[in-house]
Amino acid sequence: MTRSAFLRARRPEHKQQRREAILAAARELARTSGVRNVSLGAVAEAVGLAKSNIVRYFGTREEIYLELLVDEWRQWAEAVSGRLGTVRSAVEAVTVLAETINDRPLFCDLLSHASTSLEHNVSASAARAFKHAVHDRIAEMGAEVARATDLTEREGGELAAAASGLAGMLYPASNPPPALAQVYAEDPELAASCPVLLPTLVRALSALAAGLPTLRDE
Repeated sequence: MTRSAFLRARRPEHKQQRREAILAAARELARTSGVRNVSLGAVAEAVGLAKSNIVRYFGTREEIYLELLVDEWRQWAEAVSGRLGTVRSAVEAVTVLAETINDRPLFCDLLSHASTSLEHNVSASAARAFKHAVHDRIAEMGAEVARATDLTEREGGELAAAASGLAGMLYPASNPPPALAQVYAEDPELAASCPVLLPTLVRALSALAAGLPTLRDE
């Protein structure tokens, strides 16, 4: 489809193509530049539209990235489900949760911005859709973890939620900006305080998985 045809598109299928093009452009920009550094103008330029056309499909930049985050949650849940079939313990489930989320840097980057920026400057309907989607994914993952381990569905959901929260917190710390990277390179003592995402996540989730059953009667 040429740019002129793209701009004139009015049929439902063409509108869906436009939505998908906007999401694809935003995803690629985030992968190459980081979520923090992508503006609505950059997305508009990448997809060949004016910002005023972008907001007809997504009210704000943040709504674009919330929708991408929902899709990343779906992909992560599918990856976890695909590996839990051979799991027989909470220790193994922790490894699955940690490794699959570590394999998704864009997901981790989006998670790191969710509560601090992406959930701001959005409509109530967009926020509601996002929260329902995350709630559903956590419930599904909790049930899958429970089937593979001795944890309850609630505990499995808490473990999955903790994995996402910790990954969002640890990701920026484990991928420092250039100035901090230089500091760490020059000062091994300080470098030791920079977390490595996967082992740090496994350790924290392992402690949580071990502790959750002790709280069942409370």
